[in-house]
Amino acid sequence: MEELSLEQLRPQHEFLVCIDSDGCMLDNMELKHKECFCPATVNVWNLQTVSRYARECAEFVNLYSRTRGVNRFPALIRTLELLAARPEAIARGYQLPDLGPLKQWCSATPVLSAAALESYSQSHQDLAPVLMQAAAWSREVDANIAHIVRGIAPFPGVRETIQALSEFADIVVVSATPHEALVRELTACGIAPLVTFIAGQEMGTKAQCIRKAMAGKYEPEHVLKVGDALSDYKAAEENGVLFYPIIPGQETESWAALRRSAAASFRAGSYRSQMPAQMEAFLAVLQQAPPWAQ
Repeated sequence: MEELSLEQLRPQHEFLVCIDSDGCMLDNMELKHKECFCPATVNVWNLQTVSRYARECAEFVNLYSRTRGVNRFPALIRTLELLAARPEAIARGYQLPDLGPLKQWCSATPVLSAAALESYSQSHQDLAPVLMQAAAWSREVDANIAHIVRGIAPFPGVRETIQALSEFADIVVVSATPHEALVRELTACGIAPLVTFIAGQEMGTKAQCIRKAMAGKYEPEHVLKVGDALSDYKAAEENGVLFYPIIPGQETESWAALRRSAAASFRAGSYRSQMPAQMEAFLAVLQQAPPWAQ
């Protein structure tokens, strides 16, 4: 795996497969969000009194709903807004902080990372408090992940499927995970040597990374995004490329089906006709409304 930028990537094949990491290749989503993200959210945002409800909101946003897999900063905003609307939190005195500056940064920045947020805060001192709080939260999440997340294995069948795909396609990991953590985890489980390139959050959004990897080198029908979240589908859609879902709760079956049949359809140019059925099965497991609101 060469140390190049995505724009410098030189195709070895006519096909490109862009694969998400957390919850898609690696069985680490539950661990990261329940043991790393949630404690940092409760601590940094002072949610001790409403921790039960904050955890439910965070898990809904990040694991069980159609916002699963979204970048951590928009997910944080959604979590705190859901919490502020819950009667249980209101009854316990929780008040939503002014997230306007954080929303403004999320909508304007090309890179959603703690380093980018800290740099932005230094030139926007009037907006700094909530922005620095968000940056501190992100740093604490990363520290928790570095301390807790280890020994993570890929889902069964991932290694074999990547090896099969790499016979005719270049393989690029496209993830919203910070690059350092991404490389560390993929190296530890033996996946890193099997892929062509690893792109973490510092290289841009998933859609931007796909666009950079393509850069006039691959036809859209020759590009497949594999992911476990609606954000992966939207990144594929934005670039006019194909999408294959790894369905949460059915990861082993999804990888087996990709290896047995979908990979051949992709290579033969007939996979797009299968996407509607795949999307129906995918969306069926992602909740639209929080369970406490139903």
